[in-house]
Amino acid sequence: MKNILLIGGSYGIGYELAKELQKDNTVFVASRTNENLDGLDITYISFDAITDTLDSSMLPAVIDGLVYCPGSINLRPFRGLKLETFESDMQLNFFSMVKVIQTILPQLTASEQSSIVLFSTVAVKMGMPFHTSVAATKGAIEGFSKALAAEYAPKIRVNVIAPSLTDTPLAEKFLSNEEKREKSALRHPLKRVGTSEDMAQMASFLLSDKSSWISGQTFHVDGGMSTLLVNG
Repeated sequence: MKNILLIGGSYGIGYELAKELQKDNTVFVASRTNENLDGLDITYISFDAITDTLDSSMLPAVIDGLVYCPGSINLRPFRGLKLETFESDMQLNFFSMVKVIQTILPQLTASEQSSIVLFSTVAVKMGMPFHTSVAATKGAIEGFSKALAAEYAPKIRVNVIAPSLTDTPLAEKFLSNEEKREKSALRHPLKRVGTSEDMAQMASFLLSDKSSWISGQTFHVDGGMSTLLVNG
């Protein structure tokens, strides 16, 4: 069994991933709340990615997989975004992620081959209005992941999932009624909004030995939005 650490796992993609991984792995969830986790076979660690330093002594000596789930979606015109918004988005999405990886690096390198899975957004590849802050922070993740994958190959694999808008609590305000949901679905060639399960299944694959020859990649799990132009 693999030892897998999820940063954030009490709702959304992290929760679905915890449900999936608990079947065949030893799962640790480090998040601000243990809401929804009572019925899962996981070890919970109270942890705020922004303010806390992860206590590595609460984790096993070997960590085979890490998934960093916390993120933000600030979609506003650039002229209305203050520098503080960019700084706070970068802190949550990027700097806190770097801090976690550095903290548990000895445990990741102790594995025969560990896997790190990070999250980006389709907006890094596609120019989208009102996405300057989120695209900047997630773009940093994509660049970082390739450099880290190169530096630590073959010991650590690093891959990124870049979703389009996904039906999670974080995106609730963008999918708050049927009209918004339908319009979002129609923007995608596959004509539906992504789900937490879609992302969790890809993350589970990237953590598994089935992906042992994959590293330094960004996977666009986005209903075809980033690559397909479909009429109708």
